[in-house]
Amino acid sequence: MDVVINGQKRSLRDGMTLRDLVIELELEGKPIAVEVNREVVPKTRFAATALRDGDRLEVVSLVGGG
Repeated sequence: MDVVINGQKRSLRDGMTLRDLVIELELEGKPIAVEVNREVVPKTRFAATALRDGDRLEVVSLVGGG
């Protein structure tokens, strides 16, 4: 299946969840926010959120500092 992540087209295997994608992107455990089709998905729902062909995702890494 094909999705768009932060404006870039990417092919993923069928049946992937948002949690699978976070692991594949090596972002697990990092402070991130993810939006799927303009809806923010809480981290508690990553494993239950199935990705579908044509989904548009925005993945934002949170950084701190002063």
